[in-house]
Amino acid sequence: MNAPWKPGVGQRDTFHAFVCDDHSFDLLRAVASEMGWPPEKVNKGGMRNAVQSLSITASPQILFVDMSESGDPLNDINSLAEVCEPGTVVIAAGQVNDVRLYRDLIASGIQDYLLKPFGADQLRDALTQAQAVFLAPRETAPERPHCTVAVIGTRGGVGASSIATSLAWLLSEKKKRPTALLDLDVHFGTNALAMDLEPGRGLTDAIENPSRIDGLFIERAMVRASDTLAILSAEAPISQPMMTDGGAFYQLLEEFRLAFECSVIDLPRNMLIQHPHLMTDANIAVVVTELTLAAARDTIRILSWLKTNAPQSRVLVVANRVHPGAPEISRKDFEQSIERKVDVIVPFDLRISAQAAKLGKTLAETAKSSKVGASCIALLDAVMGAAADDDETPRPTRGKGDSLLGKIGDLKSKLPTRRKDKAAVL
Repeated sequence: MNAPWKPGVGQRDTFHAFVCDDHSFDLLRAVASEMGWPPEKVNKGGMRNAVQSLSITASPQILFVDMSESGDPLNDINSLAEVCEPGTVVIAAGQVNDVRLYRDLIASGIQDYLLKPFGADQLRDALTQAQAVFLAPRETAPERPHCTVAVIGTRGGVGASSIATSLAWLLSEKKKRPTALLDLDVHFGTNALAMDLEPGRGLTDAIENPSRIDGLFIERAMVRASDTLAILSAEAPISQPMMTDGGAFYQLLEEFRLAFECSVIDLPRNMLIQHPHLMTDANIAVVVTELTLAAARDTIRILSWLKTNAPQSRVLVVANRVHPGAPEISRKDFEQSIERKVDVIVPFDLRISAQAAKLGKTLAETAKSSKVGASCIALLDAVMGAAADDDETPRPTRGKGDSLLGKIGDLKSKLPTRRKDKAAVL
């Protein structure tokens, strides 16, 4: 039925029908034959039979369903929508002659509602119009290349998940891009939690049964946060290790490219080591860090890894949760250490962070008119600019005698010295 994104096109029948009475059954078979459709696709049984059948098989392009035996038509239509693939054109029929019901059914996404008993001409016109609707070219903007953004935290607790959820929300709400958010922290992911959603079993099912992954699986497994944003995450039991070679993740990203315009991956840093192929098709890598010595060290290492293993990715560095007072390392010294500019600074705001958690909303949505909100918009603009720019950003090269240890050593020398009686070796 109506849906905000279009999954990968699989093998779908042109027409199915589920009817309650013999007259409708015979009439639909005759008209279906006239239109070149297999008459055996007309089945006995109404709405209940349709929902049961389509829950285990792909839905057709055009679906006719008889609601004569339905006690709650609107609720039953919603149940039908849950098992129908996006784009399915639905014609309903029933015995209730009520204009309010008709309007509610049309608003719920069906194409037409026929009052029983209906004639052959009326049925033929409805099916012809449904076929025209399905085959009509979509009046949408020109197809845009898919954008895949990997969000990587340099340290635990730097707020990479907050940045990932905020970026996905901004892409879907501000740019109106159908967006998928993939949380690859299978056991402790917080993306669904941050939006007050139940994560479901979609991701664990994908890992356990990669062969099931297709467009229909994506549609049913993902949790919708809005009309243009869907999440795939998990809260796997901590006693249950997820054994995978990463093939399931690669297949998921392939399906995302068919079903969405943007994909945001909340990518734990250990996944770079375990599954480096996840970055193969990432257009943009957002490296989230804090202005500390340990984060500087790991930012250097991750930037070096990305340069070697994902040279096609445009890299953006985001310093998150930067306190208004003096940070452990100044921005200038941090940038000198990592040999590049920090693209976006997101200030720390305890009130907004607490409010976002309390409301079950993303940081960007909660902090619309604050400095934090302005920083989130700056990140969105940087991501969109990087996606539109095919040229690689020049990256500084190391001198012959320059090394990772040398960079960290230089940075340590700029930290405030401690009193000798409380000295600590860095």
